[in-house]
Amino acid sequence: MTHQGGCHCGAVRYEVAGEPQHVALCHCSDCRKSSGAPMVAWAAFTEDQFKLVEGEPVTFNSSGSAMRSFCPKCGSGLYYRNAEFLPGIVDIQSATLDDPEALPPGAHIQTAERLGWMETAHSLPAFERFPG
Repeated sequence: MTHQGGCHCGAVRYEVAGEPQHVALCHCSDCRKSSGAPMVAWAAFTEDQFKLVEGEPVTFNSSGSAMRSFCPKCGSGLYYRNAEFLPGIVDIQSATLDDPEALPPGAHIQTAERLGWMETAHSLPAFERFPG
C-alpha cells in the first residue's frame, strides 16, 4: 500500500510504501516544542519506503542526532530522522498524510514526559465545530 502526504501549503510532498514499523503518539518535550501541540503522531518507515516527490524541506537539528524536516514556506513539520537511535528509519508526522485515518496509532511513547492535563483531557466538553 502507498500513502501520500505533504505540508499545509502543498510545496513539499512525500510518499511512503508498505507497512510502517510502528505508529505511535509521542509525548516528548522535543516533539511538543517542534509542533506546538501536546503530542505528535508518528509513523515509522524504512528509508527505502520513503520518497520525497515534490519540493525541498528544511532540516533542523533539534537535539543531538534528531533531525526534523519541515516546509520552508508554511512551516509544517513533516518527518524526523535520528541515525543514532532509529537508524534507517524515517518517522513521518502521520497527520500530514492525505488520509491520516489510514494509519491509526498503536501506542503512546515517551509518556514519562506527557503533560499532566492530558490524563483528564478525555473528560473535557467536545464540540463538533468551534462554538461561535
